[in-house]
Amino acid sequence: MKKTVIILITAMILIAGCAEVMKVLESAAVAPLTEQDVVGGLKEALITGAKNSAGRLSVTDGYYSDMAVRILLPDEAKVIVDNISKIPGGDKLIEDVVIRINRAAEDAAKEVAPVFVTAVTGMTVSDAFGILRGADNAATEYLHRTTYNQLYSLYKPKIEASTRKKIVAGISTSESWEALTGRWNSFAGSVAGRLAGFNTVNTNLDDFLTRKALDGLFMKVEEEELKIRKDVSARITPLLRKVFGSLDTK
Repeated sequence: MKKTVIILITAMILIAGCAEVMKVLESAAVAPLTEQDVVGGLKEALITGAKNSAGRLSVTDGYYSDMAVRILLPDEAKVIVDNISKIPGGDKLIEDVVIRINRAAEDAAKEVAPVFVTAVTGMTVSDAFGILRGADNAATEYLHRTTYNQLYSLYKPKIEASTRKKIVAGISTSESWEALTGRWNSFAGSVAGRLAGFNTVNTNLDDFLTRKALDGLFMKVEEEELKIRKDVSARITPLLRKVFGSLDTK
């Protein structure tokens, strides 16, 4: 009898001990995020997403083969395209221009990651919590706000070099564009043009193409951010799982 009582008491102690252990484990599992966790997790997420995006775009055909981000000439260039297309090999000439523009963007994308990393190092606690609790593209918006001007300066010279390469009859894409818009604007700005309701075209080709290239870059960054926020398998480190896992129950 005594032996049975002793066994029961021992079992109760063990059960109580297990219960305490479980409480400790549960407590650890739901431990609130620290500021250090959030800042570190957001920095990891931003750097991971930015590097993945830049890496995909920087390879050959990274821009060109992806119809969502392929860079095309402005709509106003249709007159150029239509006329060059009428000459033998004209379509290929236009395609070569588009390829060169996209190659320039792919080349620029190779230098993007360090720009993003530098921006991330300056993240404050307020920035981090704002991103974590913000919209699904809050991290992308942070990078857009803190890096856009620097990335523009990185991309634009490469785009300019592409548009200044000679194509038809020793004339570059840039020169063709200026000639086209110059003639059009002279007509649109005339009395006859104004009466007909025509508008002048003030699109700066290099600026337009550079901004299109950056639109594509940030589109890819946003896709990477969404993966980390929504897809558990995309959280490749314990810190990412901890920080973004806190959003899963909300």
